[in-house]
Amino acid sequence: MSLKRPGLRAQPSPPSRERRGVLGFIKDAVDDIQAVRRGDPAARTLAEVVTTYPGLHALWMHRISHRLWGRGHHLSARMLSHYSRHLTGVEIHPGAVIGRRVFIDHGMGVVIGETSVVGDDCLIYKGVVLGGTSLQRTKRHPTIGKGVTIGSNACILGAVSIGDGARVGSGSVVVKDVETCATVVGIPGRVVSKEAKKTVGPPDLDHDRLPDPMQRIVRDLLEHIDSLSNRLHILEQLVDLSPEELAEKLQRHELQDALEQEFLMAYQEDCVKKGSEPVR
Repeated sequence: MSLKRPGLRAQPSPPSRERRGVLGFIKDAVDDIQAVRRGDPAARTLAEVVTTYPGLHALWMHRISHRLWGRGHHLSARMLSHYSRHLTGVEIHPGAVIGRRVFIDHGMGVVIGETSVVGDDCLIYKGVVLGGTSLQRTKRHPTIGKGVTIGSNACILGAVSIGDGARVGSGSVVVKDVETCATVVGIPGRVVSKEAKKTVGPPDLDHDRLPDPMQRIVRDLLEHIDSLSNRLHILEQLVDLSPEELAEKLQRHELQDALEQEFLMAYQEDCVKKGSEPVR
């Protein structure tokens, strides 16, 4: 049974294949340690990273449980995943596919569902949920591209695709596909910006610099109100009335003819100053 869906706008890069054997596991672990030291300025020493980062421990136990799952040892894989959840606070289903150099920072409350796919070099903060929206045993969890940053407590639900280099703001709920290098915020998540990047590498740590659509809307409304206030002030000067008198006469429709005459005279005077013929 194919898990691919046709017609996706976003085409996330697939995660790198898992290295085989004990040596391959060690190489993946070294990549994971480097990802932590690259993505967290609080990581000072190798010993500190190896012993005190629960997100790292969760990934290592997931790699073991994922191998068990792939070999048909489903109960053993689920038991190891369950133990990892209690030890680290991170719940990753053994069936989930996770790429290399993924960094789960802090980790507490992270949930990654069975058919989730997480690409290389992703940065996932605490409380993130990659959840399903179907009871069918099919592809029902998100596919995350390469170099994606997912902020704290964000939820990505359903078999949606998140393009390479995208950013999901903290607390967002994403239920639709997200294009490459786009930034998504809000409930439900909406694309508020898109950057043109030629290459996608390590995740963007400046995830606090997200556009605020509500602030932009309020700013536009204030500018519009200011423009209307200026126009009203000009109108008051034309008819030589106080704001209260103007409002009362406008409400009674007593100024319709007078205003038309005033505006016509002002228009004709403006045309005379510019040397053009007024339109009759």
